[in-house]
Amino acid sequence: MHIGHRALIARAREEAIARGDELVVVTFSPDPSVVLNPNHPQKLLLCDEDRLNTLSSIEGVDRLVVLDFTPELAALPYERFVRERLGELMDLDVIVVGSDFCLGAGGAGTVEALCELGRVDGFDVIGMDLLDEGGSHVTATRIRGLLAEGRVEAAAGLLGRCHLVTGTVEHGRGEGTSFGFPTANVRVADGLCLPAEGVYAGYVTYGGSVWPAAVNVGKPRSFSPGEEGESFLEATLLGFSGDLYGAAVGVSFVRWLREPRSFSSVEELERVVLGNVSWVRATLGSGEVELRGEWSA
Repeated sequence: MHIGHRALIARAREEAIARGDELVVVTFSPDPSVVLNPNHPQKLLLCDEDRLNTLSSIEGVDRLVVLDFTPELAALPYERFVRERLGELMDLDVIVVGSDFCLGAGGAGTVEALCELGRVDGFDVIGMDLLDEGGSHVTATRIRGLLAEGRVEAAAGLLGRCHLVTGTVEHGRGEGTSFGFPTANVRVADGLCLPAEGVYAGYVTYGGSVWPAAVNVGKPRSFSPGEEGESFLEATLLGFSGDLYGAAVGVSFVRWLREPRSFSSVEELERVVLGNVSWVRATLGSGEVELRGEWSA
């Protein structure tokens, strides 16, 4: 879900209102890349649950149809998909898709092919130009590229929200706790797109509450470049007290703070980390905060 998707849904809503139709959003689960390219699926910008919740919350969407994307569905010719799978769920009046859209086995269901099918079966097809921002099209690939560079603010502009990942809190190194502030070591759900290694300012959501946090993404480098461990996400929460072990949390990325680095001593590590925490405290707050709209997703 990014601002291009929202523009597409807004265009479809205009058509639905003008025609007196219901607006039905059709999506797939799992992401088609998981089935079509199982060895190298695309990294997801939202988990399925958050994506569907976001779609359901968009004003004017009357129905959300989630189709299981299986190898059998992927092999279905586009004509059969439209006539059998969509046709059994609704009476089609108009289909609104992106101009680069393709559907069905071999991607044969292009906008042009769907238009021809519509002329035969009695529905219209609108191929909407891709949204342009800053001289380039807004696409998930472009957003993933920004995240790979740590440019979370630029990514947020195209997403229409801060980038969010979800995961489960596990026992970790405990370095932050030893310095006097609670940390959440988060094992991120498989397949989600993490930003580049580094330290970020962001938020951690849990149980309907939100806390500012300094978030470290990457391998722990602490005191020796040769002692790097397994990749992890560690969030230092401001103003939180309690036990998060085993809890499902969301981590939102607001701003890049610094590159990952090794430290010569515990004192140097503490000084740098406390500097990151001070920036978060001064900019995002020192305790539990209220976030609205997509910032709380």
